[in-house]
Amino acid sequence: MKLMHVDASARRERSNSRALSRYFLECLRAEHVNLEVDYLDLSANPPAHVDEAFAIATYAPPHERTPAMKARLAASDALCQRVLAADALVFAMPMYNWSMPSVFKAFVDAISRAGVTYAHGPDGAIVGQLAGKKVLFITSRGADLRPGSPYASMDALTPALKAAFAFLGVATPTFVDAQPLQFANQEARAEALERARHELTAVAASWAKPASNANTQDAASYQDIDSEIAQ
Repeated sequence: MKLMHVDASARRERSNSRALSRYFLECLRAEHVNLEVDYLDLSANPPAHVDEAFAIATYAPPHERTPAMKARLAASDALCQRVLAADALVFAMPMYNWSMPSVFKAFVDAISRAGVTYAHGPDGAIVGQLAGKKVLFITSRGADLRPGSPYASMDALTPALKAAFAFLGVATPTFVDAQPLQFANQEARAEALERARHELTAVAASWAKPASNANTQDAASYQDIDSEIAQ
C-alpha cells in the first residue's frame, strides 16, 4: 500500500495528532500491511497560500501558461501528483479555533486543481479524481464537540473536510477525533486518547483486509467505525 501521511500540527513532539498518526501506522504494520510511506510535514514545509499569480495561472488553459505561470504552479503540480499516486491518505491535524490549521487549508487549495484532481464530466458535473482511495482524518480537539455536548454546533472542521474532499471524489472518509484534550481534566484527556487509539486500531484492521473483501465491506466498516466514534 502506498500511503501518503500528512501532519499539520504546529507542535512537534508534544502534538497529540502526530502521536496518533504514528500510532495508526504502527497498527497497520502490526496487521502486516506492506507500507510505502510518503511523508509530508506541513508545519515544516507549508504550501504557499493562494495569491493572484496562482489564481490566474491555475485557471489558464495549460497550453496558454507562460513560464512564470508554470513556475508558480510547480509546487502545486508536485503535491497533486503525490496525492494521486497514493492508495491511501492519512491526514492528522489539531483543531484550531473550530477549524483546520491554515497550513492544511493551503494544502487543500494547492491540491484542488481543475483538470488535475477534479474534472468536468460530459454533463458538466464535477468528477473527483481521488475516488477509490482510503482516506483517514485524525484530529485532536481541545473541547468536546461530540453530539450532545455544548460545543457540538461549533465544529467547523468536520464539515469543511468532508466538503473539500467530496469535491475531489472522496465519498466515505473516516474520522477519528480525540476529544476533549485541552479543556478537560487529566482523566478525561486520557480517556479521549485511549478512545482514539481504540478506533485507530479498528480502522487499521479494516484497511488490512484483502482488496477482494475490502471492496465489498469498506462502506459497512466505515459506517460502523463512524457510528462508534459518534457515541
